[in-house]
Amino acid sequence: MKALVFPGQGSQFVGMGKELFDSRKDIKDLMESANEILGFDILSVMFNGTDEDLKKTEVTQPSIFIHSVAALKAVNGFGAGMVAGHSLGEFSALVANGVLTFEDGLKLVSARAKAMQEACDAHPSSMAAILGLPDETVEKICEETPGIVVPANYNCPGQLVISGDTEAVQLACEKMKEAGAKRAFLLPVNGAFHSPLMMPAQEKLAEAINKTKFYKPTMDVYQNITTTAVFDPEEIKKNLIAQLTGPVKWTQSVQNMIKKGATSFIEVGPGKTLQGLIKKIDGEVLVSSAI
Repeated sequence: MKALVFPGQGSQFVGMGKELFDSRKDIKDLMESANEILGFDILSVMFNGTDEDLKKTEVTQPSIFIHSVAALKAVNGFGAGMVAGHSLGEFSALVANGVLTFEDGLKLVSARAKAMQEACDAHPSSMAAILGLPDETVEKICEETPGIVVPANYNCPGQLVISGDTEAVQLACEKMKEAGAKRAFLLPVNGAFHSPLMMPAQEKLAEAINKTKFYKPTMDVYQNITTTAVFDPEEIKKNLIAQLTGPVKWTQSVQNMIKKGATSFIEVGPGKTLQGLIKKIDGEVLVSSAI
């Protein structure tokens, strides 16, 4: 069975989506509608902006979402039987399986990005990548470290991202190295995504989500919080809200998709990050890009 997977923040690049925009009128129309929905010319930033422009959370997240849905339209779903998205990518996955319209998805992504940026500005914080330690060791060190620091992204075996107060994250990194981590280093983000420090953003996102119409999925969606297929629109809403302060369990989600019959994974959107992670989770499955 084919599975579609959608990338999250960090996969953006200058020029993203331009080839899709030029490829077909229906895709061009879809992408141009994003400018009207958002109230500013995001396409010019995507196509001709700078790396710094694209790194702003309120630009990054809608840009990746727009690119991913345009790529989905270009390939028409590939006859997939299940979908999943990494963090932000979960919104693209919900468009792919009919739970959200493009317009509603983009509005929610924009609201999410702005709320997250505000939370970052109010409480400067950090994230760090930990390589070469078992998940249990990372979890134990986070638990024992003073301050707020939690596992945020279970990306693949031996690669986990932690998130929290900068001092706590730095201290945890030192403890990770002492415990035998191959590397433990701060990531270039000014915020503690998927941690309790995102609580103010979670409240704003919940308000936006609860006002939005969610439809019944046309195929299985594996959500970051549960790691299992979810069918009930109300449960999907709750999981999307919980994801902002909870961990992205990507490793576990992919493993569960494989158990349920996924034999090939197609990354829909910018970059190839998820393909690399999936190959590290299970080297037997096929991975490819949609475009």
